[in-house]
Amino acid sequence: MAAMLSGRLHKFLTAITVKTSKPQIIFWFSLSLTFTLIYGVLALKQAFGSQYVVQDDARQHVFWMQRFLQPDLFPGDLIANYFQSVAPAGYTFFYKLFASLGINPLLLSKILPVFLGLITTAYCFGVCIKLFPIPAAGFVASLLLNQSLWLKDDLVSATPRAFIYPVFLAFLYYLVRRSLVLVCVAIALLGLFYPQGIFNAAIVLILQLVRWDNGLKLSRDRRDYLFCAAGLAVTVLVLLPFVLGTSEFAPTITAAEARRLPEFLPGGRSAFFSNDPWRYWLSGGRSGFLPSIQPSTLAVGFLLPVLLRYPSVFPLTQQINRKIAILPQMVVASVVMFLAAHVLLFKLHLPGRYSGYSLRIVLSLAAGITLIVLWDALWRACSHKVLILTAVSLLGVALLLYPSFGKNFPNTKYKIGSFPTLYQFFQAQPKDSLIASLAEEANNLPTFAQRSILVGREYAIPYQLGYYRQFRQRTQELINAQYSLKLAAAQNLIQKYGVDFWLLDKAAFTPEYVANNSWLRQYQPVTAEAIALLQQGKIPALSQVVERCQVFERDGFVILKAECILNTK
Repeated sequence: MAAMLSGRLHKFLTAITVKTSKPQIIFWFSLSLTFTLIYGVLALKQAFGSQYVVQDDARQHVFWMQRFLQPDLFPGDLIANYFQSVAPAGYTFFYKLFASLGINPLLLSKILPVFLGLITTAYCFGVCIKLFPIPAAGFVASLLLNQSLWLKDDLVSATPRAFIYPVFLAFLYYLVRRSLVLVCVAIALLGLFYPQGIFNAAIVLILQLVRWDNGLKLSRDRRDYLFCAAGLAVTVLVLLPFVLGTSEFAPTITAAEARRLPEFLPGGRSAFFSNDPWRYWLSGGRSGFLPSIQPSTLAVGFLLPVLLRYPSVFPLTQQINRKIAILPQMVVASVVMFLAAHVLLFKLHLPGRYSGYSLRIVLSLAAGITLIVLWDALWRACSHKVLILTAVSLLGVALLLYPSFGKNFPNTKYKIGSFPTLYQFFQAQPKDSLIASLAEEANNLPTFAQRSILVGREYAIPYQLGYYRQFRQRTQELINAQYSLKLAAAQNLIQKYGVDFWLLDKAAFTPEYVANNSWLRQYQPVTAEAIALLQQGKIPALSQVVERCQVFERDGFVILKAECILNTK
């Protein structure tokens, strides 16, 4: 009985098919989509678990899109203008299109990851089947990729980087299918939604011209040259606006300038540099080649090149077609762009963006193929079919239930607004109101209250000096004004920037409040001066007008009317 069950299971898992109408493909593809939906529903429960919920990075990349529904929001807002300027054209158009239909961008950002996940799954499954025509491998590959995506916050962010997975996999799918027009469409979409990805795609196209046949040789297939020429032409057309265009927030910071800013050093808001070579070159989230391998089962993908060397031991590898070369081509493209981004730091933005996403796709596909090949070899080599049945059952359970072993799946990084009365107070104020605050909660006000803030940790992005010089100056001036012994500092800040309200934490005038804030510590010497004054027991002038000028007090917050501060002598 065990032998019969094992044989049926072996046939079920290793069935070879090339027709999309085959029951095996329909079953495994449907199962792939099912798990994608399950993960998506788990995220949606968090997204709609409270009235005030927003994804961490959506606070940067989506909040300003509320202008699509109310054009008079965030007038003259430095922060909103900056994030609008750096948003890719396709990404902006996509959200604007749905806003024209009355769909709030913040609502769309919560729903969109589910659909992006389904598209990603469909293309991942399709690519895997084209490389290795065994549907079970397509399921395992898409399952692992989905687990990887929901263990990070790329997909759930609904920001430009969320689009890299479905669009790049679409590019790979149409490339292995040799669909020239759709390859060009995918390349154009890459450039419109996530421009960094277009460089990887271009290099993959160039590598199509190279063959390994007892040494490197140029392809003799004219279609390879056609695909390359057409793809590169689209790449140039899409990138041309970036090359010719100018930004009001230029220039981009240089590596030398970044090394002088604490923001880029360990513990900084945008920590990049490290004294640990391993972290800097391999595991660093922004600088490293392979920031993380999650789930750990993806590491199985590293075995695929070894298995391919021993077809007699792993006979199912003979079903892997020559198109599998696209995986090492992606790795080469990732290496090239990773090194180029380091050489041109930060002209091409962050090096890790050119390797982390593409290698996650490569490892998922490789791991899906490897696990099926290993299972087949084990079944052929072992005469104890009961052990085989037990082993594959345990492996299947482990693969399916892997996310439940962790404490944070899906890893959505949703931020929950816990102070509705605060948001409602600001919502009742004029739309051109500007709020000055060093409180952490200020980061949520543009999203939940739809009102502008002077500065906020979430928006301290230092890559474009035209933006960050202004932002840094504002922050330093705000720290100085809040802790100065002279009220004139606060009054000057209010007049200079047109501040309407000042939001304070009730603990704001304690030395620990400043000293324990890693973001504020970046702005020296004003932060050190503020801490020294507070430790000496000196009373900041702003604290002395709190009782007179407050218009709101609740949940540990106090709001001061700026006009009252101006009129105080």
